Amino acid sequence: MTDPSCSPEIAPAGENPLRVLYRDDWLLAVHKPAGLLVHRSPIDRHETRFALQYARALNNGRHVYPIHRLDRPTSGVLVFARDPGTASVLGQKMMAGAVRKTYLAIVRGWPPAEGVIDYPLRDEPEDRRLKGREQPVREAVTRYRTLATTELPVAIERYPTSRYALLELSPETGRKHQLRRHLKHISHPIIGDANHGRGRHNRYFAERFGQGRLLLAATALEFEHPADGRRILIEAEPEPSFRDVMAIFNL
Repeated sequence: MTDPSCSPEIAPAGENPLRVLYRDDWLLAVHKPAGLLVHRSPIDRHETRFALQYARALNNGRHVYPIHRLDRPTSGVLVFARDPGTASVLGQKMMAGAVRKTYLAIVRGWPPAEGVIDYPLRDEPEDRRLKGREQPVREAVTRYRTLATTELPVAIERYPTSRYALLELSPETGRKHQLRRHLKHISHPIIGDANHGRGRHNRYFAERFGQGRLLLAATALEFEHPADGRRILIEAEPEPSFRDVMAIFNL
């Protein structure tokens, strides 16, 4: 597989959609908007805009190395290494579970105040040609905490009102689409999730707020700096399209 950090493509002309959150000699952390792929992928072979290109533009045109995954419809904190050595060290920390990731999600229903979802997940290959083949099942653990709840006077399913919750999610493993699949597993799917969510609720939010985005945002990443060991916390509040929907909780 081609290393995405070595693609010769340059960022398209126009405004850079990435917002710098942190930068030093080893790291570049940005806020990625929803709808932007991190790098070229079989998911959409015709896409020409990638976060990797724009991150390079912020790095004076030099290579950057993505150290973790952030799905196309998910917005939030995205960290790049500025050299291969740093990328290797942080990649190992990711594999060892030494990087703490925090997300916000708006889900259907009212989950318990807090909980742990310990539910193994089967690998989901990006290459569609492999989807018919048996894939390994791997351990997957997500902790969650309910931050707010609301009940709207709209009948979407068989009840006269509809309940929603704002959750803080902390994945302890990094399986593909882990948060989306785990929330579906406990019957509290993320609003706007076309693959694992509930279509009626997704359509209601799309019509009410004028956009049908996935309501999942990476809001914080915490780890030891690979150069000197100091603790680094990189945070970003959700982008406006997410905050607009958060208004239903009257926070």
